[in-house]
Amino acid sequence: MKTSTSEVIAGQSRSQRRLPAEEGVWVFLFGDMTVFAILFGVYLYYRGLDPAVFDASQRALNQTFGVVNTLVLLTSSLLVVTAVRAVRAGARPLARRLIYAAMTCGVIFVANKAIEYGDKIAHDITPATNQFFMYFYVMTGLHLFHVVLGLALLGLMVKLTRKSALGGRDVGYLEGAACFWHMVDLLWIVIFPLLYLVK
Repeated sequence: MKTSTSEVIAGQSRSQRRLPAEEGVWVFLFGDMTVFAILFGVYLYYRGLDPAVFDASQRALNQTFGVVNTLVLLTSSLLVVTAVRAVRAGARPLARRLIYAAMTCGVIFVANKAIEYGDKIAHDITPATNQFFMYFYVMTGLHLFHVVLGLALLGLMVKLTRKSALGGRDVGYLEGAACFWHMVDLLWIVIFPLLYLVK
């Protein structure tokens, strides 16, 4: 007999509450963030060696792209949080609509980044231009890959909300996908000021 989402949540006493998602998801997330942290540290090290070139290159970036993408991802994270709460409350149709809205935000991010890349390449600014733009393309490119992967996981969340009942493992998958999306948002909150604002 299948157990409903509300029954799964209600069946947990306060002493049984745990971190959302499975433990393995958190190992993956912390490992991923460690890789990015090392990349951020290497970037700052080389920036310190040649601040004039990095500052001059930074002025070639359009901060509007960064601001828009930041607002889009923050909005998407809020939508995903609300969707998970809706699932826990048994309101899966509402959760599905919220996840679709979050996916729309993700698609806007990808389109915005593609426009930004196109603008840079049209002005002959590529990873080979200098060290700053090499790090710009590497960091934003890796992050963009995570956004695309995150969109696939949001699609999995939509699929889960279509099930007639969610078991404990299904809820874990749902929470894991949401946690990954929040990590994508967190990484951008670091990348944006690091590349676009830090002098």
